Amino acid sequence: MYFRMAKRLLTETDKRLLWKATWTLGFKGLLSVHKHKRRLKRGEFFPPFLYMSVINSCNLRCQGCWVDVAAKQQRIEVDAANRTIDEAKKMGNAFFGILGGEPFMHKDLMKIFAAHPDAYFQVFTNGHFITDEVAAQLRELGNVTPLISVEGSEIISDERRGRAGVLNDTMKGLEAALRNKLMVGVCTSVCKSNIDDLVSERWIDRLIEMGVMYCWFHIYRPVGPESNPDLALNSEEQRRVRQFVVDIRATKPIIVIDAYHDDAGNALCPAATGFTHHVGPWGDLEPCPVIQLATESIHDKRSLKDTFNESAFLRDFRELTAQHTRGCVIMERPDLLIDLANRHGARDTTARGSVMKELEDISPRRSQFQPGDEIPERSLAYRWAKKYAFNDFGTYTQHFSEDRWKDPDANRTNDPETTDKTSLPVLK
Repeated sequence: MYFRMAKRLLTETDKRLLWKATWTLGFKGLLSVHKHKRRLKRGEFFPPFLYMSVINSCNLRCQGCWVDVAAKQQRIEVDAANRTIDEAKKMGNAFFGILGGEPFMHKDLMKIFAAHPDAYFQVFTNGHFITDEVAAQLRELGNVTPLISVEGSEIISDERRGRAGVLNDTMKGLEAALRNKLMVGVCTSVCKSNIDDLVSERWIDRLIEMGVMYCWFHIYRPVGPESNPDLALNSEEQRRVRQFVVDIRATKPIIVIDAYHDDAGNALCPAATGFTHHVGPWGDLEPCPVIQLATESIHDKRSLKDTFNESAFLRDFRELTAQHTRGCVIMERPDLLIDLANRHGARDTTARGSVMKELEDISPRRSQFQPGDEIPERSLAYRWAKKYAFNDFGTYTQHFSEDRWKDPDANRTNDPETTDKTSLPVLK
């Protein structure tokens, strides 16, 4: 499998782009984690990876979207974006996730990429704005990988994303990116309506055949003003996704990303561990994209280094979350977020101004933390990478106690789809 993956990388991508990714994302990315570990030992903090939502606008209206896509357009201007990225690079960061809305609706997005040839950018996009001209620009820049979201079959995509013809336009963008030999990924927010179609070997084989180099399976989070909780996966379905990811990593020549587990299959949250935080379209520093609360901003007079290091809100978020769950706090314990926001006077960072009410309306459910059902990595390469670069960095060892964890499923016994255990085999 490793040989087949290496062969694909060497024969199906632009060699210059492959080298840029290996150097900036691979080597410098690992170095950024090393520097993060050293900071933690000194009692200092700065996340080694940053996500930045550069714009709130989008051409789609997806189910469960938490972004104010229909509000007046708000974007992070070039100077502010460059200043933020430069400050992060001084701390050793080399990788940045670019989100929206739809990032390619930001008219100056290419200028931001061009200003930082020593950094690597992953763009979360629906692909509709990736033409051959745009893909050619990205190939010339060499430091961008588009992560294109596919949400199911043609019918499911239209339903999930609020418009007709969505999948066709997405596939056109994907094909343009592949024609230009970009390092291309495909992501899916896995929910009840697409799990059977996309969590399958048939779909993975199709991606490989097309030339897609990596994929990412998110778990649908029922958040935002129209959360659509009926789409959320139950415990058994989430474990099914985890087993699938572990198996594909060990058997198929495609890279599979996940943000929920360490090498031994223990659940974690990248925001709770301090691995990453998020910059919203208004410049607010949030724990993660779906938690739209903040007390600081990139527009504050303090340096980004001082802001992250001194933020009582973000520090208390990490500690409070890690004390009570290894999973997703917004899914399992929204009450903790409400208390935290009230205690720190955190502001609602949305245009709609209804985040606190949305948190109050969330019905707690299990997330990736499934005690007793841990599924360790089968792939030696992934085991090594996670042991070094994607673990809890001592967060849960220091703070978590299972005595404080409240099992959301314990209060959902009347739900016929809720099960505490599953009969699916665990492969080790």
